[in-house]
Amino acid sequence: MGRRKKGLDIHGWIALDKPPEMTSTDAVARVRRLFNANKAGHSGTLDPLATGMLPIALGEATKTVPWLMESEKIYRFGIVWGVSTDTQDAEGREIARSDVRPDPAAAAVALAEFVGEKDQTPPIYSAVKVDGARAYDLARDGEIPELKPRPVVLHEAKVLESSSVVRLDCEIRCGKGYYIRALARDLAAVLGAEGHVINLRRLSVGPFCEENAISLDALIDLVHKDAAQRALLPLEIALDDIPALTIKGEEALSLRQGRPIVLLPHQVESLRSKMRPRTVSGEDASRAALAMCGGKAVALGEMRAGRLTPTRIFYPNQEN
Repeated sequence: MGRRKKGLDIHGWIALDKPPEMTSTDAVARVRRLFNANKAGHSGTLDPLATGMLPIALGEATKTVPWLMESEKIYRFGIVWGVSTDTQDAEGREIARSDVRPDPAAAAVALAEFVGEKDQTPPIYSAVKVDGARAYDLARDGEIPELKPRPVVLHEAKVLESSSVVRLDCEIRCGKGYYIRALARDLAAVLGAEGHVINLRRLSVGPFCEENAISLDALIDLVHKDAAQRALLPLEIALDDIPALTIKGEEALSLRQGRPIVLLPHQVESLRSKMRPRTVSGEDASRAALAMCGGKAVALGEMRAGRLTPTRIFYPNQEN
């Protein structure tokens, strides 16, 4: 006898506006319990002190998490000058102090130098693994983990207006794996100052933005009103920039059975014109396409030699 599922087959995304003082793991657990969903996950950790966009996948939407992980993100944050901490945020222990208060114009010039693909060393208090252990666990045990620089991309960075000389407010748009706390650490070093991050807020993750975000309190209120489905976004939203192909019922059946389908020449040309270089989970996904039937995702596939071969199948029972 097969193992019985715990929870309901709920499929879709919740664009959660994560509150402060809550870990991303706890946020996922709360949302999963609210929906009584049998499966849940998130698309990128937010620090406990951080707020903002934390897309949470339920059910079949968890299969699209690796694709959303590659999306661009936008953050807004402040850097308080004068004190550096071991965590590079307000939660940490003071490790250095300075009277230097960088001029905002000079800080803006220095910040611009970080734009582009650069090597960045993650903070020691981060989820990066070192010999199988999380860096933050080693740091909490008194060890100083040796973290290697790794390539990251900062697409855009700007200094916002501020009336305070002790605080620099910034907004950035970045790629996967970018650490704001590391940016603040490195920017302070360039400016000969000490500083740490405050009021870190993630404004968007790919197609998920503040306009479609919902607070935990508002979500709880909807659950009490038996209207939680109103907050549920379709799983396809995480795949909005992948070339889509509309297929028929018999083709959907073939894909769900793991069999490739033959594409017509005009379908090949249409998909090819929309494809772009991309990497997902370290693998080349430049030939990826999304097969849709009746407005629902059937499968993610790879287009080669005039055929679409399924690589990730979505089950037919997506209605909740």
